[in-house]
Amino acid sequence: MGSRKLKEAFEVDSKYGAFYTGGQVEWTSSGQQLLCQCGGLVKVLDIEQGRVTASVGVNEEEEESEDTINTFVLSPDNEQIISNHRSGLFKLWKWRDGSLIKQWKSVHKGPVSQLALSKDGLLLASGGTDSNVRIWDLQHQTCTHNLRGAQGVISVVQFNNDLVFAAGDDATIRAWDHSTGQQKLTLSGHFSKVTGLVFHEDTNQLLRWTNSLVSKAAEEGGLAVVQLLFNAGRSLLAIVSADHNIIIHQLETFACEKQLVGFSDEVLDVVLLGADGSHLAVATNSMDIKLYNMKDMGCQLLRGHTDLVLTLAATPSNPLLLLSGAKDNSVRLWLMDPVNHIAKCVGVGSRHTLSVGSVAFGQLSASFFLSVSQDLCLKLWRIPKKLNPDEVQILNVDLTEIAHEKDINSVSVSPNDKLIATGSQDKTAKLWSAEGLMLLGVLRGHKRGVWCVRFSPVDRVLLSSSADCTVKLWAVEDLTCIKTLEGHDSSVLRAEFISQGMQLVTAGADGLLKLWNIKTSECTATFDDHDGRIWALGVGKDESLLISGGSDSNLVLWRDVTEKRRDEAEEARQKLVLQEQELANLVKADQLLAALKLALSLDRPLQVLRIIQEVLKQGQEGLQDTVRQLECDQKETLLKCATVWNCNSKNCHPAQLVISILLDDLSNGALKIQGFSRTLEGTLPYTERHFKRLTHLLQDLHLLQYTAACMQPQFQGADGVLK
Repeated sequence: MGSRKLKEAFEVDSKYGAFYTGGQVEWTSSGQQLLCQCGGLVKVLDIEQGRVTASVGVNEEEEESEDTINTFVLSPDNEQIISNHRSGLFKLWKWRDGSLIKQWKSVHKGPVSQLALSKDGLLLASGGTDSNVRIWDLQHQTCTHNLRGAQGVISVVQFNNDLVFAAGDDATIRAWDHSTGQQKLTLSGHFSKVTGLVFHEDTNQLLRWTNSLVSKAAEEGGLAVVQLLFNAGRSLLAIVSADHNIIIHQLETFACEKQLVGFSDEVLDVVLLGADGSHLAVATNSMDIKLYNMKDMGCQLLRGHTDLVLTLAATPSNPLLLLSGAKDNSVRLWLMDPVNHIAKCVGVGSRHTLSVGSVAFGQLSASFFLSVSQDLCLKLWRIPKKLNPDEVQILNVDLTEIAHEKDINSVSVSPNDKLIATGSQDKTAKLWSAEGLMLLGVLRGHKRGVWCVRFSPVDRVLLSSSADCTVKLWAVEDLTCIKTLEGHDSSVLRAEFISQGMQLVTAGADGLLKLWNIKTSECTATFDDHDGRIWALGVGKDESLLISGGSDSNLVLWRDVTEKRRDEAEEARQKLVLQEQELANLVKADQLLAALKLALSLDRPLQVLRIIQEVLKQGQEGLQDTVRQLECDQKETLLKCATVWNCNSKNCHPAQLVISILLDDLSNGALKIQGFSRTLEGTLPYTERHFKRLTHLLQDLHLLQYTAACMQPQFQGADGVLK
């Protein structure tokens, strides 16, 4: 029964990476999707789910051409986009399935910086770095007008009735008649580059903002605004900020409805918060902590640190508490409201003199926590009994010890809150008493720095993972090394106990997650979905969910599929038993064609051979009729079976007959098999061997016949009687 509790497989449930890295953002009229420029692609974000559902910009034939997108625009019917590419081409796409409809050459002298479509979707305006604005007839993909007058790179292009508005580097807005190409308006007055235009549909009033104009949105959010998007149907305003965040507000109250993070740098740490793991706190290369709602990946930014946040911690004794440590030499305590799920800073401690590399709560009670730093110190802090969400308290240190000779990478507290472990770049792990921070022992054995230390949830065992590519298990009683697990090809950065201490999950700089059986010391599974170092590893409360993050800026959610795989295997086994019984019944009933089809579907070459031998009893014509009633995929499987039989001289006759029949079908076009030449090449050596053997046999037979014919007259008398 114990083995049934062990986990065997995890698969990617969802993956959250960058969907906006700067550039253009378009909002569909339904308000359900955002089309965001991400690198050289356009990614389609489902707002409700908070995940990317499609990508546009790379055709299968051009996958390696790196023809990245410069800018794009959404069509008025919300079904197509037009993009301009690095190659100078315009491309028309269906964004829902990413299919390319048509493409044509741009005649701008340089990249196109802005695109706009008329309300009827028949005209396209393109503004380039060559200071020109061109009008395109989309029905014929022809340039009808070249509008001159703007200065520098075109930063804004918009249609309004019969006019095309554009602005460049000279802080002047110009308007041309798109049918005649004549300039009609010149609007000056700005003192810096114009970056956006919005036309009110009712009053035809022009609204404008520039880099020097501070809008209400910027004042409310404290952000540098690069784009504003309106959705009239849902009365929403989306603010696109310079730090790649998209904040959606209600227009009437300006209340924040949702915040989406378009791009995060390296993921350094993750922890789950909430009684049911409803929220995920993520530390990236940022001063802000990102607190995600796991349902829709809406994000709250926790601001307070003044330098990069390096480490996070949570405690099972109070799932609403979050602890963080940063490069600003401080630790911060955060409390999440159980109703509105808004987290606020309730405590600050600034007693370290260098970056705080790791923090850990007590496990039984949230009355204390530990922190370690590049200043080589281990500190024990007391948490105030009463935490006020509206007050930030100063946290005090109870005990401090100089713990190691080099940077300390990790700290952990035992399940009973009596022991503390630390791991350092000095290649050692150390064991401490929680009362008085007394040193209990030094664990030596790693050849390089120790990245992570963790206590077993059930045994008096400590694990340590190291840059020497190994994980070691230590007995707390006598400080001896029990096991050494080897399997990663580079540093093991994180490790966690699961399955009541019977298994380990490790994350390495090789981008791999590995699942270990502690009893057998074997790696039972390896999971690969990261393109770089895995710095962060989180485990859900019921251990059905793993969360990993790393240098590729991706958060990957892994779901335990052990029971699912076992159920599928059992279902497949039962189905196989039924099919084998059905096969036996068909053979017994002499229904050879149906039996042959079923044996081929089960991929049983020996049973197929026996059925073919039974068919051959009816003659070669019966075999031809039977084989030609098979489907193409069944004939392909039969060819592979014949290739296997052909390896044995006893079965070469039916094999050669089957191959001959299939070759006839191939020659007359009745059959097409992919990779047929490679399959046939495997049969040639054995076929030549069989041919030589039969040739020698025939030669020997003819020799015997000749010898017998020559000897026969010598033993016959004149009277015809044998002597």
